[in-house]
Amino acid sequence: MNAFARALVTATVLGSSLAAAIPASAAEWFPYPAVEVTPAFSADGRPKDISYSPLTKAAKKWDICVSFPHMKDAYWLGVDYGVVEEAKRLGVKANIVEAGGYTELNKQIGQIEDCVARGANAVVIGAISFDGLNNLVAELAKKNIPVIDVINGISSPALTAKSLVSFHTMGAETGRYLAAKHPAGSPPVKVGWFPGPAGAGWVEAANKGFMEAVAGSAVQVLEPRYGDTGKEAQLRLVEDVLQATPDVKYIAGTAVTAEAAQGLLRERGLSDKVGLLAFYMTPGVYQGIKRGFIQAAPADSMVIQGRIAIDQAVRALEKADLVKHVGPKIFVVDKGNVGSVPRDSILPPDNFAPVFSVK
Repeated sequence: MNAFARALVTATVLGSSLAAAIPASAAEWFPYPAVEVTPAFSADGRPKDISYSPLTKAAKKWDICVSFPHMKDAYWLGVDYGVVEEAKRLGVKANIVEAGGYTELNKQIGQIEDCVARGANAVVIGAISFDGLNNLVAELAKKNIPVIDVINGISSPALTAKSLVSFHTMGAETGRYLAAKHPAGSPPVKVGWFPGPAGAGWVEAANKGFMEAVAGSAVQVLEPRYGDTGKEAQLRLVEDVLQATPDVKYIAGTAVTAEAAQGLLRERGLSDKVGLLAFYMTPGVYQGIKRGFIQAAPADSMVIQGRIAIDQAVRALEKADLVKHVGPKIFVVDKGNVGSVPRDSILPPDNFAPVFSVK
């Protein structure tokens, strides 16, 4: 485990102390508890606790292109909400595009190129591939167009800034939860593990963290089931595991996995026999925890990651002080603290629909 992951683990709060430090109003979302990594973009960088505060207003109405892998689940809807609200607050334009899924790398590249051709001043990318956008990022850097890496991770050294958390830590938190319940020497339990689409940087990081965390415990992880984070794709994977391994005790994986599995387990009368965990937060996971169907999930405050990315883009354009590698502090949400967490910092409002343009 690298130093960034270790520090975020140390910073993880199981109670309500970190939640209490988060502003309750979405309109006053800052200062926000965060972690800066130095040197920036280093896998083994040194973490430092900070309070992140954005600019008060942009100096001019910059045009920012924002590219998402898709908008098929509530996670990216939350990032969209953060991006849109921060663009409005700062007074900049935002053009949001989504490629349609993790198989659509070429489409994502084409959409970003089109954005830049239309005059975008900066680009924020939720990447489909960890390495696959590096040539594009290098080309944009040559044109002095700032590129902000949000959520998923991009390996290019030509990036301007990163607004993200360690998905290694997110996966590890889920694994640690299981390992604590089923330590070495206790009866073995089988766990179906659904880390997401193969090849995505965040998926590989979460998978590594999860596997490291359960090593040496009584947790027996079945062969990881990789797949797109669409609900139907995840539901098929869960059905396959339930059929192939009737004695599976837990389903753990993406938020979409947990959301989709709730109904399936209820239909089959397995809600009391198979536990559910997610390694990141969505509205469906939040509600599942409140209702007792999902046991726990770490929150990475995806709304705040979106807000910070827009602020970083504006700071880069205006040559203002810039935290180059930063993410909100991770904390675990379970039945003990779900009622005290400021919801609008970690999730979009219930009535929020996708927005693709801020004028």
